[in-house]
Amino acid sequence: MSNWLPSVCPHDCPDTCGLLAEVQGDRITAVRGDPEHPFTRGFVCKKVAQYPQRIHSPQRLTRPLLRNGSKGSGSFQEISWDQALEIIANRLGETVASHGPEAVLPYRYAGHMGLVHRHIGHAFFHCLGASLLGWTICGATAITGYRYSLGQGPGTDMESVVDSDLILIWGNNTQTSNVHAWPFFKKARANGARIVVVDPYRNRTALRADQHIMLRPGSDAALAMGLMQVLISEDLIDHQFIAQHTVGFARMKDRVLGYTPQEVEKISGVPAAEIVQLARDYAAAKAPFLRLGWGPARQLKGGMAQRTIALLPALVGAFNEKGAGIVHNNGAAASLDLSRLTREDLVPPGTRSVNMVQLGNALTKLTPPIKLLYVYLCNPAVVAPDTSQVLAGLAREDLFTVVHEMFMTETAKYADLVLPGASSMEITDIYRSYCHYYMQMAKPVIPPPGECRSQVEVFQELARRMGFKEEVFSANEEEIISWLLETDSPYLEGITLERLSQCRPLRLNVPANPYAEGFVTPSGKVEFYSEAMAAAGLDPLPAGESSRDPEGGEEYPLQLITPPQHQFLNSSFNEIPVQREQAGPASLLMHTSDAEARGISEGQAIRVFNGRGEAVLMAQVGDRVLPGVTVARGLYWGEYSPGGKGANHLTSQRLADMGGSNAFHCNLVEVEAVG
Repeated sequence: MSNWLPSVCPHDCPDTCGLLAEVQGDRITAVRGDPEHPFTRGFVCKKVAQYPQRIHSPQRLTRPLLRNGSKGSGSFQEISWDQALEIIANRLGETVASHGPEAVLPYRYAGHMGLVHRHIGHAFFHCLGASLLGWTICGATAITGYRYSLGQGPGTDMESVVDSDLILIWGNNTQTSNVHAWPFFKKARANGARIVVVDPYRNRTALRADQHIMLRPGSDAALAMGLMQVLISEDLIDHQFIAQHTVGFARMKDRVLGYTPQEVEKISGVPAAEIVQLARDYAAAKAPFLRLGWGPARQLKGGMAQRTIALLPALVGAFNEKGAGIVHNNGAAASLDLSRLTREDLVPPGTRSVNMVQLGNALTKLTPPIKLLYVYLCNPAVVAPDTSQVLAGLAREDLFTVVHEMFMTETAKYADLVLPGASSMEITDIYRSYCHYYMQMAKPVIPPPGECRSQVEVFQELARRMGFKEEVFSANEEEIISWLLETDSPYLEGITLERLSQCRPLRLNVPANPYAEGFVTPSGKVEFYSEAMAAAGLDPLPAGESSRDPEGGEEYPLQLITPPQHQFLNSSFNEIPVQREQAGPASLLMHTSDAEARGISEGQAIRVFNGRGEAVLMAQVGDRVLPGVTVARGLYWGEYSPGGKGANHLTSQRLADMGGSNAFHCNLVEVEAVG
């Protein structure tokens, strides 16, 4: 007898889908979308459709494992939970006594987006006095740049885009990374809207758009300045909106006028005529909508790029029209007070912070050194940049590594102790979206298999063994959720634990126009000139400077970007054979002219390399990129890559201009045929 039970997709995707899981006994036999979810509307991506195979995979870890071979060999023996927890508690105590608490580093991120389980470890490591981890690997630079222009409040409701007449998708492969937005875009197009994509390569979304603007990586800010130049020089701007709702326009104007379409063409590779026409189309639209993704920020000048693009709607007064505006990250509407859960007040003064994108340096160069690494909800051996350096650190014999995981990942192979983790289908948690305005709670639909345990169970038991008495270490998930709902926010009015416990999506109280009462910036207005940036030592005006990897020189003439692979989500879903089969071998998109110059043909094995490392990939040759540009979609685990190495062997630990994120799309490489 089967039963369909509600759940939520826990992955790092803006859609935060409502799910229905078909359960028979202790097994999930199917997963489909919840047709009653107002945004995700009853369908799921192909990744989540494979959830039964993932949850019940024969490769699922179900017992604690202790290393009995060399690091990286994947050789382990099963032990009991009592043994595992005793080993961790003893190692933590010994490390703190011998080297100080900052010799311990927790490493976690977004393997699970439920607020309770994602954050429960914070209080534990704060009690311990461990080194802090800067959560920067994905969106910190993009968010920082965007906030300097438009503030940190919620953006345009994505559902309203059906009333737009021009949809500009910039640096967001919607068909892969935000697929549930596409039906809203399609409905707008059925009503007469055009869809224009700005992206360095012809991805799945660009192939389905009405127009694709293909630019060189790192030139997004220049292109935005070129569009502004046309808008201002041809007087296509909304003077009333600018006068009433912005600051710094006069200061910005002189700089913008220097970015003529002809000059921007030289920087971006976009023909001047296309720049002029796009600016005119944007200005002529009655309700232009801008979907700004994360891609432009993954450059050395990425924060400035994000800030500059985000100013476009203000020039044409797009915020006041139904269906118009901008969406980047709408998570601010569901900003909850996490303080009782994370206990930031317990952090000892002066505790050092480690930027997570520089894990390779932290494990090999940092002094005093990291002696104990505790990894959960992340797979840094694949997702962190400069993989060779990361692996060198993980291979240290004097480093004790704990990994809490569902599968034997590349990182878990380097662990001294592996703990089997529970899946989202086996725990209680609360989920918010950074795209739509619905919040939802999920409860277990099946028990954890074998001896799998959740983050909450493990950290609360470790806290008991370490003698930590704080309330968070004895509260259950629903109690913690009730704390989060005490947040003083008008958007949370009517969102109660009782209502959430029904496990149905609840609409946040975000107004139709969240900008009607101003912007959440220091001035309360759109900031063409930012006093906050000036105070931080940054250029207070938008700028069009392009990004380029300074480690390349003449030796590595090709630009490389590393966007997502359609069948994976970061490094997740590599563990499902059908997803790997559909993805095909790890490959490199390159232009026909670049391939011919190197004697490379379609489907050939090629060596992609720079001063940081190399990867063997399969060549995909054509016109989906500009000459001089290459694309390696990821993230494949090393064991599933042709040469045993993934794209992050080629990326650097260099930080972007603001926010502390990594420039994953700013790399120079060379390519040669293998054999």
